[in-house]
Amino acid sequence: MKYLLLTLATISLLSCSPAQPASAAEPAPPATDVPDPAPATAPMESDSIGGIPIYTYLTGQFDPAKHPDFVKVADRYTDGDPYLLHRDTYDAFERMHAAARQHGVNLKIVSATRNFARQKQIWEAKWNGQRLLEGKEKADEVYPDPADRAKAILRYSSMPGTSRHHWGTDIDLNALNNEYFQTGEGKKVYDWLRAHGAEFGFCQPYTAKGAERPNGYEEERWHWSYLPLATRLTDYAATKLRDEDIGGFAGAEAAPRIGVVKNYVLGVNPECKE
Repeated sequence: MKYLLLTLATISLLSCSPAQPASAAEPAPPATDVPDPAPATAPMESDSIGGIPIYTYLTGQFDPAKHPDFVKVADRYTDGDPYLLHRDTYDAFERMHAAARQHGVNLKIVSATRNFARQKQIWEAKWNGQRLLEGKEKADEVYPDPADRAKAILRYSSMPGTSRHHWGTDIDLNALNNEYFQTGEGKKVYDWLRAHGAEFGFCQPYTAKGAERPNGYEEERWHWSYLPLATRLTDYAATKLRDEDIGGFAGAEAAPRIGVVKNYVLGVNPECKE
């Protein structure tokens, strides 16, 4: 795997070290066409991340605001909402942002870390019909069968406990619809990310579905994952996360019926597994 050595060196994330100050108060790094090497950190302990059991971390059942390795994203990088990221993801994003600016591309974070509690709010609002699916459907009315309803929500929203956004490794950029990235400024952003994102460790996990990615979420051109951390967690999910363990929210009974781990947690762009 392309990122295995870096990943093994990266993800101890986290051995009870004191919190690092967010770089929000620091000036933006100078723009450069040549990316710095990814930050080196100590190896991840096999059973915990920053003192939190790895399974708890993987499923988002912790408060990132209290985790020593999460930092606040500076307002200049966001749409105005407060966001947190794992410090290594944030460092890589800052370097990518600076390089993109040199090419006239502005990367703006519009979503980042969401823990289990926040994902549960989003999921249950859709499950109960309080929030329309893609602005059109009330899921509880259109999909009475739990498995069908879950699949409909899972077109673009994760079940709590299964989202990559739990990990502090994933960001949503600029807009939350694919159409934005097909023309004009949005296409310029997407083309740049496709050409240069990997130089900073980022990969688009949800590309268009096809022979190489037949299952999982629909395409999300806005969603980018920092692989030096995320690959290790994806590998852990492949061996330790079970459908039967997903619970604590409305509709959890559908998880085994739809194979949520195999088809959604692991149903990512093959490039993001290397």
